[in-house]
Amino acid sequence: MAAGTIRYWAAAKAAAGIAEESYTAETLADALDAVRSRHPGELTRVLQRCSFLVDGDPVGTRGHETVRLAEGGTVEVLPPFAGG
Repeated sequence: MAAGTIRYWAAAKAAAGIAEESYTAETLADALDAVRSRHPGELTRVLQRCSFLVDGDPVGTRGHETVRLAEGGTVEVLPPFAGG
């Protein structure tokens, strides 16, 4: 298992009530499952609309269970943003 940091932005930050927290997980899917367990409710709904960066790389349409997390890595949780 890898340990790292999840950073929440905009609506995800508001829903989580924190700007960041630690993860211990092998994949993005595992990390997000743990987040949903810790923050049921609004954050779970917000996550359905978010995009994710893992160590600066967009996850895009890849299955979250296929995205491996690195030791000391960072997951950025990015809700849709208005404007350009």
